[in-house]
Amino acid sequence: MPQRKKTSTPSKQPESSSMTYEEEEEMQHDIAKLRDQVQQVSLAQKGIKSKMDCLKKGVEAKMDDLKTEFKIDMDELKKLIQERVTNGERVVKETHDENKINVNHDSIDSNVGSKTHTFQKSI
Repeated sequence: MPQRKKTSTPSKQPESSSMTYEEEEEMQHDIAKLRDQVQQVSLAQKGIKSKMDCLKKGVEAKMDDLKTEFKIDMDELKKLIQERVTNGERVVKETHDENKINVNHDSIDSNVGSKTHTFQKSI
């Protein structure tokens, strides 16, 4: 087999990357623009964070208020229920006592009467 010739790639000399004055000025301008944009985004994020913190504090305060109101409402409800139960127990007790009194009067009335026994005389 015939031998191949080695092909060599001609090596290119690296081109120097020299920028023109206008290109360098344009790049500096773009970098400055990007810095401004980054700064604006950063400030916007700080503003948003601040607003979020304020909103969070407001929501927490409202939640605390609601918890307090709910506790007060629950306490008032408990008092009302206790009052109703207590009044209900009194009514039941009074009714029971009244019924006892009525039963006692009925039994007294049935037992009270003429204790004189009359006997007919037989002739």
